[in-house]
Amino acid sequence: MILLPYRRLVLNNSNNFAMGSKYFLHKPSITIHKTIIPVLSSKTHPFQNQRLIFSTFASKPISPIRGTSNLSYRPHRIPPPVSGVVLEDPVEGIAESEHVKALKEKLSQIGIDIGSCGPGQYSGLLCPMCTGGDSNEKSLSLFITQDGHAATWTCFRAKCGWRGGTRAFADVKTAFADMKRIGKVTKKYRQITEESLGLESLCDVLLSYFSERMISRETLRRNAVMQRRYGDQIVIAFTYRRDGALVSCKYRDITKKFWQEADTLKIFYGLDDIKGASDIIIVEGEMDKLAMEEAGFRNCVSVPDGAPPVISDKELPPVDKDTKYQYLWNCKEYLEKASRIILATDGDPPGQALAEELARRLGRERCWRVTWPKKSTVDRFKDANEVLMYLGPGALREVIEGAELYPIQGLFNFKDYFTEIEAYYHQTIGYELGVSTGWRSLNQLYNVVPGELTIVTGVPNSGKSEWIDALLCNLNQSVGWKFALCSMENKVRDHARKLLEKHIKKPFFDVRYGESVQRMSAQEFEEGKQWLSDTFFLIRCENDCLPNIDWVLSLAKAAVLRHGVNGLVIDPYNELDHQRPSSQTETEYVSQMLTKIKRFAQHHSCHVWFVAHPRQLHHWVGGPPNLYDISGSAHFINKCDNGIVIHRNRDPSAGPVNQVQVCVRKVRNKVSGTIGDAFLSYDRVTGEFMDIDEHPSKG
Repeated sequence: MILLPYRRLVLNNSNNFAMGSKYFLHKPSITIHKTIIPVLSSKTHPFQNQRLIFSTFASKPISPIRGTSNLSYRPHRIPPPVSGVVLEDPVEGIAESEHVKALKEKLSQIGIDIGSCGPGQYSGLLCPMCTGGDSNEKSLSLFITQDGHAATWTCFRAKCGWRGGTRAFADVKTAFADMKRIGKVTKKYRQITEESLGLESLCDVLLSYFSERMISRETLRRNAVMQRRYGDQIVIAFTYRRDGALVSCKYRDITKKFWQEADTLKIFYGLDDIKGASDIIIVEGEMDKLAMEEAGFRNCVSVPDGAPPVISDKELPPVDKDTKYQYLWNCKEYLEKASRIILATDGDPPGQALAEELARRLGRERCWRVTWPKKSTVDRFKDANEVLMYLGPGALREVIEGAELYPIQGLFNFKDYFTEIEAYYHQTIGYELGVSTGWRSLNQLYNVVPGELTIVTGVPNSGKSEWIDALLCNLNQSVGWKFALCSMENKVRDHARKLLEKHIKKPFFDVRYGESVQRMSAQEFEEGKQWLSDTFFLIRCENDCLPNIDWVLSLAKAAVLRHGVNGLVIDPYNELDHQRPSSQTETEYVSQMLTKIKRFAQHHSCHVWFVAHPRQLHHWVGGPPNLYDISGSAHFINKCDNGIVIHRNRDPSAGPVNQVQVCVRKVRNKVSGTIGDAFLSYDRVTGEFMDIDEHPSKG
């Protein structure tokens, strides 16, 4: 135990200090004959010998998680002064100027009750925006200029941060409208010394307390850790120094409650230890700073405030409004020379949120982060002092020496992907070499790899859509893949017929094209309906509007997440809505569109087949077109992973008219195939594509 048991604390009214995690000067009051008189900080106060009694314990239980609970106080009645002394109510003795009255009225409109706050001073009030949180902390700092013409305010609660300003007379109806026109009021910081604060050397009880936490006397001496007495209680005093001079002081009591001196400059604890250092360590508490020194790291500082509960989702505020992290900007010259900053904040969520907020401001490119060792199979040690206490200085050194680069969105190292690369090498991911199309003649040319984009083209009526449907049936039969279909040229019933014929290998009807063979039975039809329902999911625009690519990809994403589809077919390109800004060329638009499709494919490990028609061929002589003939842009071939041209023979003298040429014109990934041509036989009755030597005589 650090402190002797006690219930109430006695403080001479000449002492100025702030209580609570937000470091305001909460002006205590003396209650005398029902008159409340603010305690003044001046040494010439007429009641210098009066003593203020208040409780240092919060009205609520202290959180066992974070050590930043507020320190509340309650004025108590004390006996009246000796006879003959007449007390004057200071409020009645001050004549309010017109400016102050106008200012008071404006502030009251937005919920700020200045009460007896006078010009030229800072006052701690209850914030009307956050009402001081659960503890009703007086976290709003209000400053009224000496002439009473203007006022500025800031709420120092991390979850609030409300700030603003107004003037007594301005051409506005409310205080908010003129807020941005108020000049910044320069805050005056108190000059403090060890003597004025009543600091003294650590007693044996506190030395023993630090010793149990593996902090030596030498480390305490070098960091000027002291103590301060409040009546019967002794609290730890962490002195904040800059160039050796005392600029602030932070206190810690037995309940792990913290408070700081009011109206003092916010800086890092241990600031002088990083002067001129190229490598520095930032921790979350003074105890962690001392622990780092025990492990041999003096180039370490601690933040003066607690950690935020979560990472802010807002843009970084301007420096003058970055209230919570003002200590960073106050120490800017100490941090500018550092090329490597190790963020060794606590391992809990608030600690990690603090690391992210610091990295955002310091620059992620020069930040590193630590991983605290495991305490058990589930938990890890929380901070530097815990590691020092339970594992020793050697283990703490290993943690710092093993610090890793702080992650930067979009910037990676190959080692970040070693697990995936190893699985690729051992072929444990699945489909590393691609999935066979089901046709032997294509096995060496084209295999389907998840996450790739295949562009399919060909002259009209060459069988592009039929070939893709047959490919999907083969993939479903061999590996059970499911698909999302955005096929805008097909009626739903016709598309269902084509897929069922390929799956059941029988015609849907027994007339005209199918009258020579047996039609699929009613039972086969019912089984086929279930197969359709399980395998395919339709993306269709049921109104008169044309769908654009963003709409298609958003529904495809839903199909991936909801139904686990492995492939997406967009057929064809010219059926999409391609409105674009007048300043954007078609080439630029196609490039942007294909980039979106590729990102979707890669992110969701979904193969995409995109059908695009060639432009009008004026001098076509019957051969297969080239990928560069696709209407719109050369980006179709430049950006795709695979490019395929489907071509059907129309000249009986050149060969069988049911022969289909699959021209593989581009394969980016040599693992999955290569450029070349394959020939398949098309069965018009069932819509099947087969290797030439497998075509049945019935066709």
